[in-house]
Amino acid sequence: MPPVRRPPRGGRPPDRSGPRPSRSGRPPASARRARRTGRRHRRSEFAARVWSALPAVVIAIVIVYAGGLWWSLGLIVLGVICLHELYSMLADTAPVRLAGFLGLIGLVLAANYGTQYNVLLAAVALIPVLFVLTLISPRASTLSMAVTLLGVWWIGFAMAHAVLLRHLPHGGGVVVDVLVGTFLGDTGAYVGGRTFGSRPLAPHLSPNKTVEGLVFGAVCAIFGVWLASTYQDWLTAGHAVIIGAGVALSAPVGDLFESFIKRDSGIKDTGRVFGPHGGALDRLDAALFTVVTGYYIWHAILP
Repeated sequence: MPPVRRPPRGGRPPDRSGPRPSRSGRPPASARRARRTGRRHRRSEFAARVWSALPAVVIAIVIVYAGGLWWSLGLIVLGVICLHELYSMLADTAPVRLAGFLGLIGLVLAANYGTQYNVLLAAVALIPVLFVLTLISPRASTLSMAVTLLGVWWIGFAMAHAVLLRHLPHGGGVVVDVLVGTFLGDTGAYVGGRTFGSRPLAPHLSPNKTVEGLVFGAVCAIFGVWLASTYQDWLTAGHAVIIGAGVALSAPVGDLFESFIKRDSGIKDTGRVFGPHGGALDRLDAALFTVVTGYYIWHAILP
């Protein structure tokens, strides 16, 4: 049996339990510094998150105000970027990129120059075009066509609905309301989750999202749309709350939808359009759902 080492006479055993609190009961200086560093990091991350989104919001408002073909062309550019990011994530399935880009452009232009009926015609016409382009591609497969259609139906239909919404009476204002609600809801969910979050919302899809963040974000989304309605005499407070509730419910679904695809692909960000804060899909994932919801809610509200 090894001998037991005793502390020197009059001494005391070394303390290996870590830094000790001061006599005043306050945490040690190292712990306080670490806590302050964590708070500064969260504040800087939040500020960067807001500043990275603001230019996109400003550009969106400008082209919404311009309307017409400018609005459609802006959506086509955003849609093509999002499609490129999606197809790059799923490159192993060999999506037929040309067919996807043509399908998105066709849906947006059909919405700009026609109605929902024309959008449906463009979607149907894409099927034979996709089939022909798949046959002449070097890695033709059923999975290639399926992934190509996923991008067109997810991103292309959302962009087409944004055009259709802009064409409705006061549609430009509703588009801005939806974007404001989406942006404030996303920001509120981030702040609420960081501040109060304790219960994971979907740990297998997005470990950082919490139930508390979801609730806080929903309140911010509804409040944001209602606040915007106070500057729009044609939109009642009740209708604004309905639109805000639609945004609050659909935005998290869009966020989790993209998180599922990213998790399945094994990547963290879809691109670098917004630098360290991710790609276009990372910023627009919620809006791709909320703009569709906003269209159908406003279409139902109109007499």
